[in-house]
Amino acid sequence: MTHARAFAGLVAGLLLPVVADAQGANAKAAPGSPTADRLPIYVRGLFVDDRDHLWVIHMPSSLTPQEIGAAVKPPIADCCIPAPPVLELDPEGKVLRAWGGPGEGYTWFDQEHGIYIDHNGFVWMGTSNGMHVMKFTKDGTHVLTIGEPGVNKGSNDPDHLGGPANFYVEPKTNEIFIADGYINKRVVVYDAATGTYKRHWGAYGKRPDDTEKYTYPVNPTNPPQQYSTLHGLVGSKDGFIYVSDRRGNRIQVFRENGEYLMEQFVRPETGGSGSGFSLQFSRDPEQTLLYLIDGTNQRVWVLRRKDLAILDRFGKPGRQAGEFIRAHMIAIDSRNRMYTGEAGNGRRMQRWILKGTKPASSVKPPVQEH
Repeated sequence: MTHARAFAGLVAGLLLPVVADAQGANAKAAPGSPTADRLPIYVRGLFVDDRDHLWVIHMPSSLTPQEIGAAVKPPIADCCIPAPPVLELDPEGKVLRAWGGPGEGYTWFDQEHGIYIDHNGFVWMGTSNGMHVMKFTKDGTHVLTIGEPGVNKGSNDPDHLGGPANFYVEPKTNEIFIADGYINKRVVVYDAATGTYKRHWGAYGKRPDDTEKYTYPVNPTNPPQQYSTLHGLVGSKDGFIYVSDRRGNRIQVFRENGEYLMEQFVRPETGGSGSGFSLQFSRDPEQTLLYLIDGTNQRVWVLRRKDLAILDRFGKPGRQAGEFIRAHMIAIDSRNRMYTGEAGNGRRMQRWILKGTKPASSVKPPVQEH
């Protein structure tokens, strides 16, 4: 390693150093290497794999010259440089892998968004302002691209995407479900091995219409018939797809074939970026609870999965432990530890201990780790 470089992020207030070589690959810190100061990251995706490893995708392009002074040409400070966009952390916060960025045979993203590890161990990721999804091995080898970088042909085109935000791969069918929702207005499904188009649907399971204008404030008695920003997507063990329409302030539920089942509005009067950011299930066998992270009201909502009844909430605006600025992503491991990631000016991760996963009166508020 010719030049030791360091990056650090925050998880539950702990400093997590990542050291990369000049090529951006993983490397251990050499004796005498510089120690990173605390460097915030713009969290764009979180996922916990089957080993309870936390995968993070962040947006290095969001960092300012003052934050990455060592990377400016000529350097303006002795610290820091941006980490590669993809990070894998073990449960103790040790960085195991760090990779991503431009490479041969694929077009990297301008704005990284969303990360998912499927049942075969492949890593999926997308982009909020771009038109493609990519599949990699866990060590960063490119496998497949769905969509065409830079090309959007609307919500009803089978082969092109528009702002794909989050993903779920169904193990039984090896189908990938994509929340194709920053530009397009749909859920779209492909074969996860070949990238072959299978089907798509919009709000209420209908054909999406890109010409329909979205109006605010949202009125639950006369709800919008198209998605505004389809952002969150998770699939349950019993075969249902849950999506969150961010600026639409709602969650909708479907069968895997696109049949609409139900919806719930969460603070429908919320303006700005809306309340419906990202979703995650509790880790009990029945997946009793559904968690919705809300980056405008700065909290996490707790819903009963079977009927989307709102049971509880926690969090508030602020920069202290247990508070949020631009709450954006959420993930939960097998030991009931919840990870939350903040984007925008928040730029950090926090870890919470969930105290219960039973419905209604048994739900206890989580405890934020220090």
